[in-house]
Amino acid sequence: MRNDQLAELGQQLRVDAVRAANAAQSGHPTSSMSAADLGAVLLANHLRYDFAQPDHPGNDRLILSKGHASPLLYAMYRAAGVIDDEELLTFRRLGSRMEGHPTPRLPWVDVATGSLGQGLPVGVGMALAGKRLDQIPYRVWVLSGDSEMAEGSVWEAVEHAAYEHLDNVTLIIDVNRLGQRGPTRHEWDLDAYARRLHAFGWHTIEIDGHDVGAIDSAFAEAESTLQKPTAIIARTHKGRGVHDVDDREGKHGKPLPNAEKAIEELGGPRFITVDVAAPPAARVLYGSRGGRAEMPAYDVGTSVATRDAFGDALAALGSVRPEVVALDGEVADSTRTAAFAKEHPDRFFECYIAEQQLVAAAVGMRTRGYIPFASTFAAFLTRAYDFVRMAAVSHAPINLVGSHAGVAIGEDGPSQMGLEDLAMFRAVYGSTVLYPCDANQTARLVEAMADLPGIGYLRTSRGETPVLYGPDEDFPVGGSRVLRSGDQDRVTVVAAGVTVHEALRAADLLEAQGIGVRVIDLYSVKPVDAATLQEAAEATGCLMTVEDHRPQGGIGDAVASALSDGRPLPRLIRLGVQNMPGSATSAEQLHLSGIDAESIAAAVQLLVEEAVVR
Repeated sequence: MRNDQLAELGQQLRVDAVRAANAAQSGHPTSSMSAADLGAVLLANHLRYDFAQPDHPGNDRLILSKGHASPLLYAMYRAAGVIDDEELLTFRRLGSRMEGHPTPRLPWVDVATGSLGQGLPVGVGMALAGKRLDQIPYRVWVLSGDSEMAEGSVWEAVEHAAYEHLDNVTLIIDVNRLGQRGPTRHEWDLDAYARRLHAFGWHTIEIDGHDVGAIDSAFAEAESTLQKPTAIIARTHKGRGVHDVDDREGKHGKPLPNAEKAIEELGGPRFITVDVAAPPAARVLYGSRGGRAEMPAYDVGTSVATRDAFGDALAALGSVRPEVVALDGEVADSTRTAAFAKEHPDRFFECYIAEQQLVAAAVGMRTRGYIPFASTFAAFLTRAYDFVRMAAVSHAPINLVGSHAGVAIGEDGPSQMGLEDLAMFRAVYGSTVLYPCDANQTARLVEAMADLPGIGYLRTSRGETPVLYGPDEDFPVGGSRVLRSGDQDRVTVVAAGVTVHEALRAADLLEAQGIGVRVIDLYSVKPVDAATLQEAAEATGCLMTVEDHRPQGGIGDAVASALSDGRPLPRLIRLGVQNMPGSATSAEQLHLSGIDAESIAAAVQLLVEEAVVR
């Protein structure tokens, strides 16, 4: 498209952004107007995309990282002819696909955006998939705002993209100078961005973001640059083209005060359509073969760490599921993803100590059809929680594995102990939370995770624990196991992971005193086995949860929620980690936190004595 046509298309995108926000009486038209020329040139001259086939493997990927500028994206879709004017003007209405921030309700949107600083990290994951997995020359275009360049996650992605020589990534920074409450940190100092990006190993191009010829040349230069990612740093005006809002503070996130006047100033509505270039023919290198993996088997009575079983099981799963990939945060020897790396080095991704990029890369790969398992210490996944939350909004079913959970890790101390992770992942929309207690159970749950519909979280333990179950036993998601029960049971102890073994030891101690205890292995923390819990509550009248986790949000709350169905509630006692641990052995840690066998037995004795007195 010629420069004069590109300029007209840019004006059309501005007008449509104004119209959409005016129809909704909310939104961010000024942020859309600043990037309109960038969007016009990209759509008309450089994007390769078959809108009729959003899943075409050769399609370029476009991520609107500054998701509040969604009117621009929707205006681009109208120009491409995939939505009509009527749908554009349903912006932000109930039931509309034109949401305030883009989500995959639209088939051309890969990931939800709006939480700033996520577009580039996810784009890096897509680009890694293109380079190392798909081996298809699609390009990932990320349109970012200047404000979000302050996010640490952006710089994790910047470093990773340069390290991996991702020349298939182009970052377009819309430097419009104004944030939500006033000027951005660097305002229009384009060189401030360029110096930083160049120091990380990026190719940088500084341009006038309203000069369509310069934009076109910059995009072409990005496409021809090899071995380096490219950042196009574009100086723009927020609210470009309308005097009342052009580069004016206090206009962020508001429809224009006089939309009709603004539209007239911009030259009125236009109805230009763009024939977007088709992608090249392509095929996916790794196709799904399916079939059940031959999972590792462990002898009952031996002792194996569940993290070891996870590593073995993931490697086995990768042998029959070529779409399975593993990512790790420089702790593969501890999380045991090293086993996968040894067997399938072409599908293992080292993300180093950058947990936000770790999870973002998993999301990006998931959008390309892969099944990612991303692993690090459970404690460190807290850093990436916003990416987990947004993955759920994106309907991107990724699998996360947190090792070294709880005080049971021992001497390393509290900085390494995941004690909040169950609560964190239970709160995620549509998530599944699994906490196995032995090796064979772990292997079966890893296999099940590959086909989960939402975010999956597996909690593994550092130390060895006895193998309780045979290798041929099944552990359906949403289930549990009753390990001990009798007609004279006075209390039900509900545990998971390491505390299952402590509960069994406590039951032996109590049996010697004539106190019957039912023990439930609640390996599926979400969804929880409400039927088994309700049956135990009716039989024993009292439930005691024991968890190597803070009392808030973990197993105790999962059990409480399962029993809150309107029926009379049983007595519910919760044992969890309420102290601030220091360095000590695993056994000492469990005892000091009151969740070892002796502490459980003492709590049950006290409970039974109280019941007798009453």
